[in-house]
Amino acid sequence: MERARVVKDEIVELNKHFLAVYVEAKNSCLVLLSESEDKLGTLAIAVPKPKDLLAPPSSSVLLGDRNAISARMFAEYIAAKKGKIALVSIFLETMDELHAQSIFKRLIEKVTVSETEKEGVTA
Repeated sequence: MERARVVKDEIVELNKHFLAVYVEAKNSCLVLLSESEDKLGTLAIAVPKPKDLLAPPSSSVLLGDRNAISARMFAEYIAAKKGKIALVSIFLETMDELHAQSIFKRLIEKVTVSETEKEGVTA
């Protein structure tokens, strides 16, 4: 039985720490994105569409509303990319949602890289 993969990373930009915790299980992914310290924030879920349908993943906000647009957008993105249920939490203290999106996108790209993709880059 394979265990869940956990990846932590951060980006320092504008003298602020932006953090990501990524947990990937066989059928799902959980991503915690936050500013300054690991905290739960606005939480969204997305379910990937079956491969034969041309439509975006369906999503919903489960908790909070402050960063709902980004949480849903990233949950849908990860669900489509990984083909798994995706839960994404976004917690921001001082930066507004729009400005944090590009930083969080880069963090997501860093933490969601699979082991086989890493091996392909280093080979």
